[in-house]
Amino acid sequence: MIFTPTLQDCELLDAQDPLRSLRHQFDLPAGVIYLDGNSLGALPKNAPARVAQAITHEWGHDLIKSWNSAGWFTLPQRVGDKIARVIGAQAGEVIAADSTSINLFKVLAAALHIAAADHPHKKKIVSERSNFPTDLYIAEALCHERGYTLQLVEADEIAAALKADVAVLMLTHVNYRTGAMHDMQALTAQARAQGILTVWDLAHSAGAVPVDLNGSGADFAVGCGYKFLNGGPGAPAFVWVHPQHSDRRDLPFMQPLAGWWGHAAPFAFTPDYQPAKGITRFQCGTQPILSLTALDCGLDTLLAAEPLGGMAALRQKSLALTGLFMQLVRSRLHNHGFGIATPAEEALRGSQVSLTRAEGAYAIVQALIARGVIGDFRAGDGGLHADILRFGFTPLYIGYADVWQAAEHLRQVMQSGEWQDAGFALKNAVT
Repeated sequence: MIFTPTLQDCELLDAQDPLRSLRHQFDLPAGVIYLDGNSLGALPKNAPARVAQAITHEWGHDLIKSWNSAGWFTLPQRVGDKIARVIGAQAGEVIAADSTSINLFKVLAAALHIAAADHPHKKKIVSERSNFPTDLYIAEALCHERGYTLQLVEADEIAAALKADVAVLMLTHVNYRTGAMHDMQALTAQARAQGILTVWDLAHSAGAVPVDLNGSGADFAVGCGYKFLNGGPGAPAFVWVHPQHSDRRDLPFMQPLAGWWGHAAPFAFTPDYQPAKGITRFQCGTQPILSLTALDCGLDTLLAAEPLGGMAALRQKSLALTGLFMQLVRSRLHNHGFGIATPAEEALRGSQVSLTRAEGAYAIVQALIARGVIGDFRAGDGGLHADILRFGFTPLYIGYADVWQAAEHLRQVMQSGEWQDAGFALKNAVT
């Protein structure tokens, strides 16, 4: 007989949780169980005052002087150094800038420049068929422009696809739909053995699972600032480039968006482009200081976990939360038609649980939101991929009792049939 935890069991786990104090860093609405931090992280309590200071004092009072006096000019590097601490990079290797899509364009174009210079016979990019669409769109556009071919494969076909004609392997570390996680070290090693460059999208893993970019031998990585890094809606993204690539002087235009912030001396205003050393050459134009300020606050909520065990401790709790939710779905919702798309094996999942259902997935999510349990919906494609009810578990602010209560709300939504209310089927622009 399978043991099913009670609410009291979960409340006891919360009382014993060494990370429980981290929840107090966030301004969470009363009566809400927020399981969508994999789409938008919660608001850090110190962010409003810090951003207000940047607006009223740094911008309002000190005006343009703040580029120097408040350190605005170096803020992308300083925020990047904080991100480095949670993705296995060193100080000076990460820059916070632009959006994930723009940064992916930069690094994928850079990878193709390197491949063309070092291995001109390689004319293929390999990626996963269920990769995040914007990654595939950008890869498709670059392939069209540069004469490459984009080969899309299923997750279990990636290793076999890494052949001598492949220039770049482009993957998202944790799949946005299913929460399935690739073995970064193993796939990077397999790619490297074939002379293939690797580009990793960390949008659903930075701040959620331990990442070791340097240890894995990866070549490029990008990621998102507004999910598990809690940087706010539209927060700047980040770029990491292995040091062996970032300083290549034989390819001054390796980064195709050669804007003035990536110049070696931006305020010399020379008519010719001279790339800056290191990761700063992956900047382009003037960076969004107010958004970077908010992201800086979000990163502080993660770094507060370092004295408590850091990413390893957050990962341990994340696995416990996702495992608990899957257990409750299996034991308490087994007769309601749900499947679990997220791998049960801990090494293969990120920090979310994705449920599938043949019908009503969107309406069920909306019924949960009406009850204060916030997840989200991702549509299937009518083929291999079913509709997804997606729940993110951010260990900084989600507790075990939250998980039990969320599963109980889901059981009640299904038991009562309230999800069949016509209003819940009306789709919003953002799902």
